[in-house]
Amino acid sequence: MSLDVFRGFTMLAMASSGLGIIAVAKKMPDSIWASIAPQLQHVEWIGCSAWDLIQPAFMFIVGVAMPFSFARRAADGQSFGQQWRHALVRAAVLVFLGAMLYGQSTRAYVFTNVLAQIGLGYAFVFLLIGRDWRVQFGVVAAILAGYWLAFAVYPFPPPDFDHAKVGAKGAEVLPGFWAHWSKNTNLAADFDRWFLNLLPQAKRFEFNSGGYQTLNFVPETVNMILGLMAGEMLRRETNSRRRLGWLAVTGTVCLVLGGVASLTICPMVKRIWTPSFALWSAGWTLWLLAAFYLVIDVAGWRRWSFPLLVVGMNSIAIYLMAQLWPGWIRTLLKAHIGQEFFSGTYGPIWEQSAVLLVLWMICWWLYRQRVFLKI
Repeated sequence: MSLDVFRGFTMLAMASSGLGIIAVAKKMPDSIWASIAPQLQHVEWIGCSAWDLIQPAFMFIVGVAMPFSFARRAADGQSFGQQWRHALVRAAVLVFLGAMLYGQSTRAYVFTNVLAQIGLGYAFVFLLIGRDWRVQFGVVAAILAGYWLAFAVYPFPPPDFDHAKVGAKGAEVLPGFWAHWSKNTNLAADFDRWFLNLLPQAKRFEFNSGGYQTLNFVPETVNMILGLMAGEMLRRETNSRRRLGWLAVTGTVCLVLGGVASLTICPMVKRIWTPSFALWSAGWTLWLLAAFYLVIDVAGWRRWSFPLLVVGMNSIAIYLMAQLWPGWIRTLLKAHIGQEFFSGTYGPIWEQSAVLLVLWMICWWLYRQRVFLKI
């Protein structure tokens, strides 16, 4: 149950869009809202905010769920081949949904959406289910080391290069050796300038304005693999103390390694998912899962979690609704409640809270009807 609640917590955070607090903070720069706002948006380039942890949590949770899902399929008599085909189909559907969600307004193929990123790595992670933990940790180490090396040896632009031409400025342009991880002048950015222009585009792809890249899925598989290992630990016939200990210790190791790496070998950048960010974010998600597991499955304190549970059991549904429906919901709310209710200094908070409540109520209705959207 803790996994569903953790998933619900993550999806509600994503769907909240920061509850309009960022807009309020701009109107009240000396208020407490201005202190909270930085944690509700992505950092400019280097660093990590609470908002930066939402996608890593999503990726991690997918990994945690995989041992449970495929164990159930094996118990139903499915062969490895049948499970492999399911993994491939699920991966393809996720990539398609991710690409379509982005392309509905841009008429362009981009694969940086979280669903597409999960799909691109999903089948590979499936092949690690049930493997020895040394093999799994070895794959994690190989991905991190290989991805770091690929960036580190890739040439960066000459000193007189105009970074503004690729949408980079200020802290997004890094000095010295760290220039290998500057915005839109790195290995992954050049890969997208080649790969995405092989596909039909409304106009030629030059750079991603946020610096996000298709190849992010490679280090993101680290978060999924660590989630897979956590899920296999939770399924083992052992006591809850050992499970909690594994989650807490592994999370601590990831945080330490990620922090040290961010000070020594590469910056911590979520937008290109540097190895230091992969470890740092995995550490936080391991700790969060440990906290939910302790409170819900060990201590048995469950009543409070019902609002999160109904969302966590329909995570794909609320993700799609949060991507497609907010504008329509806002229009209806203003038409029926009145524009003046959403005006004033705190109007953005009331507006986004109302949208989130509508999305939650739909999930609640689906839960009551026992309707769960799955792929």
